[in-house]
Formats: sequence, C-alpha cells, structure tokens
Amino acid sequence: MTPQQTAEKLGISFEKQTPGYLNLCVRTGNLLITSGHVSTLKGKLGAGLTTPEGYEAAKDCAAKILNSVWNVHGTLDGLRVLKLLGCVNSAPDFIEHHLVINGASDLLHEIFGKSGDGFHARSAFGFSSLPTGVAVEVEAIFEVK
Repeated sequence: MTPQQTAEKLGISFEKQTPGYLNLCVRTGNLLITSGHVSTLKGKLGAGLTTPEGYEAAKDCAAKILNSVWNVHGTLDGLRVLKLLGCVNSAPDFIEHHLVINGASDLLHEIFGKSGDGFHARSAFGFSSLPTGVAVEVEAIFEVK
C-alpha cells in the first residue's frame, strides 16, 4: 500500500486549501518545508491537559501537515520525512514533551514506514504559550525523492 493509500485508509482528509497570509508548505529544490500547523485542541499540558490528549493533538497537527504537503505535491507518494519540530504548550514542571510529539511521529511512521521513509529526525520543546492558546504546534520537512 502506498503512503497516500495508507493515509486515506486511516481517514486523513485531503482538501484544497485557499492561500492565506502565510504559505503552509513551500517547495524549494527537492524539499517541502511546512509552516507550523496547530492543533484544534487548546490548553496547557500538565495544567488541565493530559499527555494522551497532547498525543492526539500532535497527531492532529501531523494530519494537517499532510494535507498541506498534498496541496503542493499532489500526493504523499514519493516523499521521505526528514525532520519534525514539535512545540508543546506546557506547565513549567511538565516533562513529557517527547511523549506528546510521538503522536505526530507515530502517524508519520504508520504512513511512511518507521524504518523507511518515515524514519525522521525530531525535536520536541515546551513553551509557556503558543498562538491562540493551542496545545501543540508541529512543523515538518520532507524530501521529494
């Protein structure tokens, strides 16, 4: 099964996007670089939100990223995931940022393969706030093979 077919089977929706204030995904050479995509979930991890809720929020961000990549590339096929940056809106004593951002990584592993094109570098950071109070923001870099 191809990455595009896998994503569709998982229920990820692909819809045409209307250009906005910023470019959600830009291609330069053989790279696709995305803007930060935010979760629908709002709140602070460790102060009202649990790690499993954050995990799902990060997964939501990754699905939105895939839609933006699809809008530029036309498919998820022929791509390799290179890098993720995950930002977690968290309380000062919250220490499970990596477990939250696993939601994004795990979805990409499921679609592109954990030992193949989905095996990526990643950073996960905690922030005292994120735009509009969202729980998670994720950005990504893909290689067009």
